[in-house]
Amino acid sequence: MTLSLVSVFVLVTGCAPQPEPVESQGPFATEEEAFAAAEETYRNYVEALNAVDLSDPETFEPVYEWTTGAANATERESLTQLAAKGWRKTGDSLLVSFAPVSSSTDPPAAVAALACVDVSAVDVVDASGSTVVPETRPDRYAVELEFESSGTTDTGLTVSKSTAVESAECAG
Repeated sequence: MTLSLVSVFVLVTGCAPQPEPVESQGPFATEEEAFAAAEETYRNYVEALNAVDLSDPETFEPVYEWTTGAANATERESLTQLAAKGWRKTGDSLLVSFAPVSSSTDPPAAVAALACVDVSAVDVVDASGSTVVPETRPDRYAVELEFESSGTTDTGLTVSKSTAVESAECAG
């Protein structure tokens, strides 16, 4: 009597004890890991925004890759509108500080943080070369951020919400 390879496999493995189920762990073992990933995510997002050329919609894609949910919808609307108006962006934003607020390492991971961004070097100009940035825009502004788990980024997170807020620590 000959046994097929499948039968041998079943006989050998069928009697082996089954491993105990392992509780699902989140992508981060500690809050420190989650906050580090959130900061790296936001730095990548700012870098993607800095690389945007409003005359080339393909440059918008990296921004979209670092966002999800409301943040993604806002970026899509904003960049599309600016491009449609024929405006041009110059200069780069700079992340000045990044402060952890809260996190959950349980699946799905969620992180909240407060960032301070310097936009003093950023200008947006219309087709005639005139600035469209209000004179009242502060050089720095604080941003409340929320991040969600993501299997699409190398940090494991994407920006899900970004809201400009008043912050004395960021004024300057």
